[in-house]
Amino acid sequence: MRLLGIAFLLGGAGVLHAFAVMEKEDVFKKTPCPAFLMFDNAAYLADMSFELPCNCKPEKVSSVVWYFQKSMGSRQTKVLTDFDGTIFLDSGHIRVGSDMLKRFSIRMFSLIVFRAQVEDSGHYLCGTKQGDFFYGYDVDVQPTKGITVAFEDRSQHPQKDQKEEHFSMFTTFWDWTKCDRCGVRGEQRRIGLCYVKSAYLYPRYRTVTTDMVSCGSKSVPRRFQGTIRLRKPEVVIRSCLTPCVQRKGPEEGVVSISNLIAEVGQKPWLPQVPIQFHKQQLGSGLIIACPGARPEHAVAWDKDSTRLYRTRFLTGVNKSMRVFIDHGNHLHIRFTQLDDRGIYYCWREGQMVAGFRLSVGFRGERKRTLADPETRYAIKAILTSYVLITLVFISIHVGRCCFHVFRCTPMR
Repeated sequence: MRLLGIAFLLGGAGVLHAFAVMEKEDVFKKTPCPAFLMFDNAAYLADMSFELPCNCKPEKVSSVVWYFQKSMGSRQTKVLTDFDGTIFLDSGHIRVGSDMLKRFSIRMFSLIVFRAQVEDSGHYLCGTKQGDFFYGYDVDVQPTKGITVAFEDRSQHPQKDQKEEHFSMFTTFWDWTKCDRCGVRGEQRRIGLCYVKSAYLYPRYRTVTTDMVSCGSKSVPRRFQGTIRLRKPEVVIRSCLTPCVQRKGPEEGVVSISNLIAEVGQKPWLPQVPIQFHKQQLGSGLIIACPGARPEHAVAWDKDSTRLYRTRFLTGVNKSMRVFIDHGNHLHIRFTQLDDRGIYYCWREGQMVAGFRLSVGFRGERKRTLADPETRYAIKAILTSYVLITLVFISIHVGRCCFHVFRCTPMR
């Protein structure tokens, strides 16, 4: 009877899996592809990740190929696929500024681009390796450099709408993030992207509302783009306070061992979150990222018991900032000093998730190995100089010999 029950459960799981696959296929059956290729407008902030679903495809197509073009009709086209539509990538290994070909993934016919850069703005087309296109996107990645910041606690307000003769510009805000800390005063962010409304947009681009697209969209006529580029995205920050959710305490075994050690001597220090140890050389730069956090998340930083609020430590608040938080939620420390030693705590979505114990040391003498980049550079420079000197030496002697031969040969 037990075997029959297991077989029944496995059979039921197979039926559910088949139902899920059929349901996915039915989505493509119900969504016919347009007879004329259109482009859906989508806007994001730099360093964010985005997903572009291939919303329609013929039933016979079992895999898709994604193409990227900076502008329509461009001969430079990037193919973002392995021609099987099965590329997987771990977003935790992606670095800022990496080439797009190293920052994308394809899952269930959808294209995922990690840590998008301004250069990733353009046209994304879903199709086949034969060159048949089914669906297109007009992606606008807006820069964080020069972003406008407004603090509500200081009675600062977002940018006003700007109206021109043939178009108008305004900011469309996302929802407020969660409070980045709990139990103490925290902060909330609200990201706003630049949008334009005009009756002169190119009709091949599909918009959410009538005659409205993001400022970097390719549907905006070129004669408008000079003025539109001057308007930047913005972020609004305000204070908040939210209670903490009760967490589970440490396990019984850990508590009993801790109490036993406390009876013998001093009770050991038990960190609330996992702590990572890092040693940094004096005078060098350091960038710390919060584990599992993305730019759109609510992230906060503390040094020991000091709160690093964005009202003081957000990049751009002061021109000369040695310690600051960028718009991607990374903590930067320029020219590390001895005073920077301590534990830096990271909050994500209102919960403390990790700590970094930073120690700062002087540069010590160490033995060089062939694996060091400096050693390789020095060897390469020495060998190159030796080859050049040898070539010059041989050239001089060959020249002298030729001069001597032509000079000593009698004229007929």
